[in-house]
Amino acid sequence: MSRPIVAIVGRPNVGKSTLFNKLIGQRLSIVDNTPGVTRDRIYGDCEWQRHNFLLIDTGGIEPASDDIILVQMRRQAQLAIDSADVIIFVTDVKTGVVASDEEVAAMLRKSGKPIVLCVNKCDGIGEMPAEFYEFYNLALDEPIAVSSVHGHGTGDLLEEVCKYFPAEEEEEDDFGGEYIKVAVIGKPNVGKSSLVNAISGEERAIVSNIAGTTRDATDTIIENEHGKFVFIDTAGLRRKSRVDDAIEKYSVIRAKMAVERATVCVIMIDATEGFTEQDSKVAGIAHEMGKACIIAVNKWDAVEKDGKTMDVQRKKLMNDFSFMPYAPIIFISAKTGQRLDRLYELIKFVDEQNAMRISTGKLNDVLAAATARVQPPTDKGRRLKIYYMTQASTRPPTFVCFVNRKDLFHYSYQRYLDNQIREIFGLEGTPTNYVIRERDKNDT
Repeated sequence: MSRPIVAIVGRPNVGKSTLFNKLIGQRLSIVDNTPGVTRDRIYGDCEWQRHNFLLIDTGGIEPASDDIILVQMRRQAQLAIDSADVIIFVTDVKTGVVASDEEVAAMLRKSGKPIVLCVNKCDGIGEMPAEFYEFYNLALDEPIAVSSVHGHGTGDLLEEVCKYFPAEEEEEDDFGGEYIKVAVIGKPNVGKSSLVNAISGEERAIVSNIAGTTRDATDTIIENEHGKFVFIDTAGLRRKSRVDDAIEKYSVIRAKMAVERATVCVIMIDATEGFTEQDSKVAGIAHEMGKACIIAVNKWDAVEKDGKTMDVQRKKLMNDFSFMPYAPIIFISAKTGQRLDRLYELIKFVDEQNAMRISTGKLNDVLAAATARVQPPTDKGRRLKIYYMTQASTRPPTFVCFVNRKDLFHYSYQRYLDNQIREIFGLEGTPTNYVIRERDKNDT
C-alpha cells in the first residue's frame, strides 16, 4: 500500500505555501505576499505520530477566472484533489468567508474526499475572533484554527488529517538508489515542462508560451521498461539582470536546489534559438556540482534540416560547451516524442558513469603508461613525480593524486591524465574531480 496523499487547497494568498513549509519542516514552497506565486503542485514528505504521508501544495483556486494562468492553476489543483486521499482546505480568518471560499467548498464537496477545514492566520492568543465562527457556514465539519506562521494549531490539524488514513499503513521507503533522480534544467521556455509532460503522459506541470511559467520544481515518478526515474522539472534560470523580484530570485534558488537533489541533469537547449550565454550558466551549475549531464536540444522538429544539419549543430555545440566536453548531445522533440526512448537510455548510461568506481591497481596501470608516454612537467630542474592515484569517491568520480610537488602539477598535465583515464574507462557524461596531495616536498 502506498503512502497516503494529502492536498492543501484554497483560494490565492490564504497562506497555503506557508502552512506547507511549516508542516514538512523546510522551505520547499515559494512564499511571497503576491497572490498566485505557487502555480504548480509541490510535493513534500510529512511525518506525524508515526504516520508518513505525501503532502501536495497547490496553486490558489480562482473558480470564476478566465485568466490563462489561473485557469491552468485551477486544473493543477483539480489534479491534486483527484490524486489525494485527504484534502486540507485553507481559508483566511482575516478576510472571513468570501464568495470564492464558498465556491471552492462546493467544488471540494463534489470530490467526495475527506476535507479538513483549516482557518489560517489565527495568530493571536486567547479568544477566537468573531470571524472564525463564520466558517461553520461552509458546512465542512469542525473548522480548525491555525497560525501557519507561528505553528499554532498545526498539531490539531495533522491529528484530524491522520484520522482519515487507512488503519494499517505501510511505510514506504524514499526513492533511494533504485530510482535515478533527473533534473530538467534550462532557461525559460525551452520546453522543460513539455518534456516532463511528454514522458509522464500527464499534464504534470503548467505549459504555456509565457516564458517563466513554471516557478516551482515538481517531482514526476516514472517506472517503465527503461527503469525507475524521478524527474524534477525546475523553474527556468533567468539572467541575473532580469531577476528583479522576489519570485524569480526564489526560482533560481529552487532550480539550484533541484540540481543538488538530482544525480543526472538534462540541460535543455532551444534548437530554434541556438546556444546562448544563459545556457552556459545553467550548464555551469550542474557541472560545478559534479552531476552527470546530457545536453538535450529540444524543438528539433521545428528546425529546417538537410543531411548535414545535425552534424553541423553538434560540432557547434561541442565548441559552445567546451568546458564540459564529456556531455553527450541528443536532438529531441518533446512535442513529437522524437528520441525520448534514446534519452532514457542516455540517462541510465551517464548515471552509471557518474557512479563508476575504478580500482587503485587499474588506475595506476593507466598512470604508469601515461607518464611513460608523456613525461611529467619540470621546473628549474625539478620534475613532478606522481607516486600513485586512488579513487576517493563517486558522484562525481574523484581521484586523489599523491605527488612530490603540487606546484608542478599543472592543469594541462592534469587534463592529459584525465583524457587518458577517460580513454580507457569511458566516464562519458560525468565531470571528474582531482585532489592533489603533496607527500614529500624535499623529494625532487
